[in-house]
Amino acid sequence: MCTRRGVHCTSMPASSHHIPVLLSTVLASLAPQSGDSVLDATLGLGGHAEALLRATSPHGTLVGLDADAKNLASSQERLSSFDGRTTFYHCNFGKLAQLQLPPFDIILADLGLSSPHIDDPARGFTFREPAPLDLRFDSSTGMTASELLRQSDVSAIKVILRDFGELFRDAHRLAITLAGQSFEKTTDLVHAVEQLLGYRAKRILPQIFQALRIAVNDELTMLDAFLAEAPLLLKPGGRIGMISFHSLEDRRVKQAFRALSTSVKDPVTGQVAVPASFVELSRKPMVASPEECADNPRARSAKFRVLRRVSS
Repeated sequence: MCTRRGVHCTSMPASSHHIPVLLSTVLASLAPQSGDSVLDATLGLGGHAEALLRATSPHGTLVGLDADAKNLASSQERLSSFDGRTTFYHCNFGKLAQLQLPPFDIILADLGLSSPHIDDPARGFTFREPAPLDLRFDSSTGMTASELLRQSDVSAIKVILRDFGELFRDAHRLAITLAGQSFEKTTDLVHAVEQLLGYRAKRILPQIFQALRIAVNDELTMLDAFLAEAPLLLKPGGRIGMISFHSLEDRRVKQAFRALSTSVKDPVTGQVAVPASFVELSRKPMVASPEECADNPRARSAKFRVLRRVSS
C-alpha cells in the first residue's frame, strides 16, 4: 500500500557523504528546465532529487517515491528547503499505477542500493557484518530473507539462486544446504556457504545475497510493472532515465525501451505503419567516467539509459 508523506520528517539526518551516481550524466541527458515536473521513483537519500529541484527552480516540482521509510524520512529532511515544491510517497515504484499521478516532464529511477542499505549492517544487506538476515527495503511488510529460506523447499531456492543470482554451477548444491534452514543472522548463512564451498565462497556470496534480496523484494516484478507504467506518464517531449547495476535489470530496461522506440511496420510493404511514440537517446548505455569510478566505486557497474517521448 502506498501512503503520502506530506510533512517532512526529522527522525533520520540526511547523509553528508552521499554521492549520487552518474549525476552529471543524468542532468545532461534529462536536461531539466525551469518549471519542469519531475518524478524521482527511487528517492534514496535525495541526491539526484536535490540536483533536479535546483535545476528546475524556481517553480519546478518533484514527486518522490521510496519503499524504504527511513530513506524517505532522510530525503524529506534533505529537501526541506524546497518545501512547497515537493510531494513524497512511501511506495515501491512498481506500484506507481496506484498513485494516479499526472504526467511529468522528467522521470528518474536509480535501481541501486542506497548507502544506508550497504553501510548499516543492521539492515542485513551485507555479508561482512553480523546482522539479522532481513534484506527487505520496506521493513514494515513482507517476508525476510531468513523466513524465505526457512519456508522454501530445495526447488524454490534453486530457482532463486539460478535466476536472480545467476549461479548456474552451484545452485543445486547450495539449495540443498540452504532450503528449510533457520539462519537468523547473516553470519549464519555465510558460515554455511563457507562450509560448503570453501575458498570459493567469498566470490559467490555477493551473488547469493543479490538473489535473496531480489526474491524478498520481488524486484524484477516491480521493475517490469514500473517499465509498463512510467513511460505512459511522460508529457510529449518528456524524458525517462533508468540507472541499473546488474544485467538482470539492464536487460529489462533495454528491452522495454527498445520495444517502445520501434515503429510497427506493414508486413507486406515493409513501410512504417505506426510510428514509434518514443526514441532512445542512446542505443548503448551511458557509464561512469574513470574519474567518477575512482571517486565513487559504486558507480563502476552503473548503466544509464534514457528514453524520450515524441513531441507530437
